[in-house]
Amino acid sequence: MPSAVPQPVVAKLTSAAIFLVVTIKPEPECNDLVRALCGDLAGLLRAVGFRDLGGRLSCVMGFGSDAWDRFFGEPRPKDLHPFREIHGVHHAVATPGDILFHIRSMRMDLCFELATQIMARLGDAVVMSDEVHGFRYFDERDLLGFVDGTENPVDQAAVDVTIIGEEDAAFAAGNYVIVQKYLHDLKKWNELPVEMQEKIIGRTKLSDIELDDAVKPTYAHNALTTIVENGEELDIVRDNMPFGDAGKGEFGTYFIGYAKSPHRIEQMLVNMFVGRPPGNYDRLLDFSRAVTGTLFFVPSATFLENVATGEAAPSAKDPSPDQRKIDDAPKPPMPPSDGSLGIGSLKGEAGHE
Repeated sequence: MPSAVPQPVVAKLTSAAIFLVVTIKPEPECNDLVRALCGDLAGLLRAVGFRDLGGRLSCVMGFGSDAWDRFFGEPRPKDLHPFREIHGVHHAVATPGDILFHIRSMRMDLCFELATQIMARLGDAVVMSDEVHGFRYFDERDLLGFVDGTENPVDQAAVDVTIIGEEDAAFAAGNYVIVQKYLHDLKKWNELPVEMQEKIIGRTKLSDIELDDAVKPTYAHNALTTIVENGEELDIVRDNMPFGDAGKGEFGTYFIGYAKSPHRIEQMLVNMFVGRPPGNYDRLLDFSRAVTGTLFFVPSATFLENVATGEAAPSAKDPSPDQRKIDDAPKPPMPPSDGSLGIGSLKGEAGHE
């Protein structure tokens, strides 16, 4: 049997992106429109991207935990769950989202055309939860003025940290993605001396050189987002993009992180919002507020192409009325998994590791 083909999660960085997060309406007829789009997405991508092959148009489609249960049932990816809020000095919120479309290209018009075609196919079946148009800002900088994504793995290293293999063989070639929309208080940020900004980020602003450990604070952003387990640094693939609305005074960064397990991204967020140790939180959050948070599973491209035919998963068809009654019956609360973010607060509540 041929190996599954992954979606283009490790595509090279581009100068434009559109992030669409939609929620599916409850009516049964909406299911058919979503399944049809799964099968047609590759064709839409070819039709739009062929107009400029140098534009490097790509699209990744991911499903939230509730949407997965609705469309595919069992088996399900072993680490898929709703985004877990984090309450620390600052708050990482969880927001609605059934499907993510991460559209990338060197040209915004190609991104926009594909987004338009996707939404036309879905029609009234979905409600837009969030739409962000990202752009590359000068030499890969965010709107805070620092280069973003310097340590991103590339090529085979990127594949190794994102693409699932034997650890969840039923979903090989898939991966997980967490997205968060951050809004920056640029006025407050720009009042800081550059030296203080550099300590918060952990790198020099102009040259993008990492600060020496002897002078880098333990609360620096890049210190807290470095995860080491069993002597190995656990990377993720980020494709963050700046966005903004000058007229509204809105300036932000759209965080998107891919990994073969959500645990490493979740641990980064715990370190940022709660602190390592608790209380030693990421001071960047004093200037940058998370206003969305959602976790998705990205199945393989092969899986998507098989959805319309009902071959993607054993439970791809709608459940019977009797099965719906069973599914809708109250269920006891599930205990936290090993990757639980039931971290309590900074007041010593139980649950934080």
